[in-house]
Amino acid sequence: MKKLILASASAIALMGLAACSDTDNTTTQGLPEQEQAPMAQPEQPAEPAPAPAPTE
Repeated sequence: MKKLILASASAIALMGLAACSDTDNTTTQGLPEQEQAPMAQPEQPAEPAPAPAPTE
């Protein structure tokens, strides 16, 4: 029973080391550069809003 527990713990530790290793030699290709569309300017109101009347 002890051997089974020790083997299971060893296998889990080995899987953990393999998952966290930094020796991944895969490469990814970047997407081609795309021109970004200019951002739309917010529309300005034709006339300024009237000021609220003072309250007394």
